[in-house]
Amino acid sequence: MVTEISFRPLTAVVIVAAGAGRRMGQDKTLLTLAGEPLIRHTVRAFDLCRSVDEIIVVAARERLQSTQAAVQGFSKPVLVVAGGENRQNSVMAGVKAVSERIVWVAVHDGARPLVTEAMIQSCLEAAIQYGAAAVAEPVTDTLQRAGDDGFCLEPVDRSNLWRLQTPQVFRREELLEVGTALEPEQKLVTDETSAFTAQGHRVRLVENADWNFKVTLPRDVRMAEFVLQARAAESLT
Repeated sequence: MVTEISFRPLTAVVIVAAGAGRRMGQDKTLLTLAGEPLIRHTVRAFDLCRSVDEIIVVAARERLQSTQAAVQGFSKPVLVVAGGENRQNSVMAGVKAVSERIVWVAVHDGARPLVTEAMIQSCLEAAIQYGAAAVAEPVTDTLQRAGDDGFCLEPVDRSNLWRLQTPQVFRREELLEVGTALEPEQKLVTDETSAFTAQGHRVRLVENADWNFKVTLPRDVRMAEFVLQARAAESLT
């Protein structure tokens, strides 16, 4: 049970949108989703969240102008910066663009357009209470370990296994320290929680019961549009 915070420390979000989109065949964050660029849906949730003060979008250098054009017109200013050669370099570029007055930084995948204001708020409150937090979903599928030949070897116990999502929220200073510690090792991580736990930090998981998948394949766009339409219909009832 997360205790609701009685104060509002300054918070920024770094939205990582610098990936190559190889499995999609193009930049996912600029695809049209429900009539507008996908990245606008992602940014909108953080623009609406009362606890977010700064929004940083990290884009590939060659897509800076197109990304900037896609995120115009929100109530909060959106700063677009160039990313690096991999995810963690892009995250660090975004964190370094955050104002020094910021206490907490949420890191979010640009290709997760179904994030909601409630998700963001819950994750932030958990981070304030426990020191760091990440949105996650418990694994419910049956898991099998397979060999290189593709044949099943043995079942894997799914107890206490979680699918990590974003946002993931950390103190700005600690996020910079962990990112700096990884640089000389050239160790690649797929998300910030993995980097934090590798450095001995504890990260609290916040269970998410809502849709929050990452748009990776063309079919995911159709599913995301269906979810957005369903949410819009629910809001009218």
